[in-house]
Amino acid sequence: MKTFGTASAAPGETDTGRLEAGETRDGSPVRLPVAVINGASDGKTLYVQAVSDGDELNGLGVVRRVVPRIDPTELSGTILVTGIVNYYGFQVAEHRNPIDDTKVNRAYPGDPNGTTSDRITDATFQAASDADLILDLHQGSTSRMINEVRVRCGPRHRLHNDCLELAKAFGCGHVLDQKGPNGQLARVGPENGIPTVDPELGGSVGWDEESIRKGVEGVFNVLRYYDFLDEEATVEQQTRARGFDQYGSPAGGLVRFETDLGEKVTRGDLLFEVTDAFGELKASVTADSNGVFWRRRRLPQVAAGEYVCSVGTNVDTY
Repeated sequence: MKTFGTASAAPGETDTGRLEAGETRDGSPVRLPVAVINGASDGKTLYVQAVSDGDELNGLGVVRRVVPRIDPTELSGTILVTGIVNYYGFQVAEHRNPIDDTKVNRAYPGDPNGTTSDRITDATFQAASDADLILDLHQGSTSRMINEVRVRCGPRHRLHNDCLELAKAFGCGHVLDQKGPNGQLARVGPENGIPTVDPELGGSVGWDEESIRKGVEGVFNVLRYYDFLDEEATVEQQTRARGFDQYGSPAGGLVRFETDLGEKVTRGDLLFEVTDAFGELKASVTADSNGVFWRRRRLPQVAAGEYVCSVGTNVDTY
């Protein structure tokens, strides 16, 4: 029998339930939606979570499709799923937890006696820390971004190659291999001996169908690659960036992009122009380095100095 919160599944069964992670302002419990898929045969344990940033919904779109599609009688091992991590942010469609103004994916491994975010991350990490592999599903907030997987442990970490392998198995096509901030699950997992990656499934307001489909394919390919399912995995070469150049606007006005997401850029290529309300050119911005056009703002209007786009740099394939 495998248990996660109130979900409990015998071999060959799936169950859903709730995981308590603190109390709300009226004293009622915070109860995160969780699932256990207990395979009929022994094997590894995979932990999957979504919505640690409250407005990043594509991961939840993946979870709600993946869980019903997995037949536990055909599964080896166990899958533990937290469908919504940032309980408070999700309710109001905000990126951060509005109760303690915290980005939840900076609060791992958590504290059972800490802030609301600490209590949530502590409860979820108790499950994650028992896994052999971790997938923390994200997206590029509400900006537009390519589908990619982030390896956040840093190139000198002893599990770096294991995390790269997991990212390649997920297979979005692009990988950001750059050490992440303290408190990220994708940093804390490897520090506790667990290969962990952070799939960033595009960027959108609400659902993005293409990114959700890519995420579903990625989860199932991980299940095949690590022998949860007795099926052949498809593993393809990935484009890897090991850095970012971020570009702000030199002038206020309206942005017109000259490069599409995923395009290769060469130093000196025109990335975007800024015009006034009547189309008069105010500024042109070119690439400082060779790379891949990775991310861009969604709205056209910008103030002087405001973020506009990012280019992935130090690019290779693996």
